[in-house]
Amino acid sequence: MSTRGVVYVHSSPSAVCPHVEWAISGTLGTRVDLKWTAQPAAPGQLRAECMWSAPAGTGAKLAAGLKAWPMLRFEVTEEPSAGVDGERFCYVPGLGLWRGRTSANGDIVVGEDQLRALVATCRAGEQLAHKLDELLASSWDEALEPFRHAGDGAPVTWLHRVG
Repeated sequence: MSTRGVVYVHSSPSAVCPHVEWAISGTLGTRVDLKWTAQPAAPGQLRAECMWSAPAGTGAKLAAGLKAWPMLRFEVTEEPSAGVDGERFCYVPGLGLWRGRTSANGDIVVGEDQLRALVATCRAGEQLAHKLDELLASSWDEALEPFRHAGDGAPVTWLHRVG
């Protein structure tokens, strides 16, 4: 079962860029040569993005490979496929990796079990609001938004898994 997704490397030091390409190449089984451009939101950093097509679950493998470099800011998306929810992964230095399920239109899906656990453990409205913000990746979105806008109109590389 194949699906598609996007890797957004929002910021990377130039010395790490070849390692990012190697990590993506190793996961997809094909040589990756990204088009790196300046990241205006972080002077001296570079950004790149690529669309990929591979088996379901590849998004998690890509995110696991990229988080080896804690100075990166990145997002990995995986579209839903037959019997498999979509996913989004966000990484921000200082916040770490966030993972969430997504619907067909890209909204974050919060499961019944997650909501029941919150209600059972949160004792005050403010605590509940904070935990919901965590489930919805609010801190990651806030940290990444300037980097997302700075990448509007940047070139995109298309990749397909070999085999």
